Amino acid sequence: MATLTIRNVDTDLHDFLRQSAARNGRSMEAEVRAVLAERMQAEDRSAADVVQSIRARFAGLETDLTLPNRDRLPDPIAPDA
Repeated sequence: MATLTIRNVDTDLHDFLRQSAARNGRSMEAEVRAVLAERMQAEDRSAADVVQSIRARFAGLETDLTLPNRDRLPDPIAPDA
């Protein structure tokens, strides 16, 4: 495994990571690894996964709205002369 050293970590960020690690019962090192792994997994989501989760989120919320005909674009509006 590789080693990563991060210098000049902001005090507020350090405190946040320490508290988060304590809440999750992990060392700060394990907490940072978990945060990085979670971020990497979020980046790996494909567009299809995003569409799938949106559909799942709004499933059952169908509507009775009538959608306008979109076969052609409306006529352009002439600029004022």
